[in-house]
Amino acid sequence: PKLHTSRPAGSRMQSPTGDGAGLRRAAGEGNPSRENLYWKQWHAEPPATSPIGVLFASKAILQLLVNPLSGTFIDRVGYDVPLLIGLAVMFLSTATFAFAENYATLFAARSLQGLGSAFADTAGIAMIADRYAEEPARSRALGTALAFISFGSLAAPPFGGVLYQFAGKRVPFLVLACVCLLDGLLLLALVPPCAGGARANMPVGTPIHRLMADPYIAVVAGALTTCNIPLAFLEPTIANWMKESMGATEWEMGLTWLPAFFPHVLGVYVTVRLAAKYPHLQWFYGALGMAVIGASSCVVPACRNFGQVVVPLCGICFGIALVDTALLPTLAFLVDVRHVSVYGSIYAIADISYSVAYALGPIVAGQIVHTMGFVQLNLGMGLANVLYAPVLLFLKNVCQMKPSHSERNILLEEGTKLMKRPLRNGTAGLAKEKQ
Repeated sequence: PKLHTSRPAGSRMQSPTGDGAGLRRAAGEGNPSRENLYWKQWHAEPPATSPIGVLFASKAILQLLVNPLSGTFIDRVGYDVPLLIGLAVMFLSTATFAFAENYATLFAARSLQGLGSAFADTAGIAMIADRYAEEPARSRALGTALAFISFGSLAAPPFGGVLYQFAGKRVPFLVLACVCLLDGLLLLALVPPCAGGARANMPVGTPIHRLMADPYIAVVAGALTTCNIPLAFLEPTIANWMKESMGATEWEMGLTWLPAFFPHVLGVYVTVRLAAKYPHLQWFYGALGMAVIGASSCVVPACRNFGQVVVPLCGICFGIALVDTALLPTLAFLVDVRHVSVYGSIYAIADISYSVAYALGPIVAGQIVHTMGFVQLNLGMGLANVLYAPVLLFLKNVCQMKPSHSERNILLEEGTKLMKRPLRNGTAGLAKEKQ
């Protein structure tokens, strides 16, 4: 298939025309024979053996490998330092992309993005779950974060393509590097490193291997992977299919995913409002989202023009918004009621679930299309989502539980009482307080 991906942000090396000129120039700029070699290899070989497919997948693969360590690290040191580390690594990787001249440098920069995301993504979502401990505030805050993640993912292809077309290869990456730098400076201003001592009295989080063994968490993780497979597998394959089946123009291929941002935001809004009124039905919103994803995936091959193909893609993103917005708060809820209320490892598991889909997509999707066909790929993904939706019934009872008064909340309340209670008679008063 032609080189045209839409996720994650910062991975674009192509122009909005879908011709892959950006990646070819980065891999062999100033060397026409090298450019032709990469480009011919991409078309002649299925992506399973293409270096470009491996390049795109390298971020998710490294993120998948690092997340178990980053989750444990976040549980022990808090959320601020890992978030800062992640932003610093992403600044470095994005700046490296801007000046990359060969495949090895591109691969290193892409892999660094996975390392930075393993810290920044997990720490950011975990921080939100920690700061907003009550519903519906938690669902609203996580939904807002998901909306911005969607904006970055779906708006990036036209953003990067237009900047590449009119300003050159380096400008999109330099802009993103500046955004990472600004975000890191804002974090330092709002949460100075010296403020990290608040974690000293916090309990140690549940080990990630124990969380993975929890059947409820396993069900949620499986749903997050399954619902993201259509997006991860369609992004590297749909542009070539559109050109072959409907004669899509270059700009249509470049703007394929942008309209899907709006139904994604609508899905987040609808789920947050429903969760505020009926919080015990989070499992149902997730199951409904998977059914929508499954039906939309099956419809994609029947489309015959750009206007038609946008509709099922919007359905896929709307369904993903339902699943993510319903199940991400559910992960924090499961930790609250069944484990210790520390959220680094649980959201590392969520990030692992996403990474599985996006590690397989660039490598496996093209191979499936090459051997079985685009129609079979979509029908298989749709069927997988429809069949998995009833599994979320397993969460029906746990969603009706009440959060326990966890060790974390007890320690916080005791610390607050001691700080508010005035000490009298100096050391003697302190001794009494301890007693």
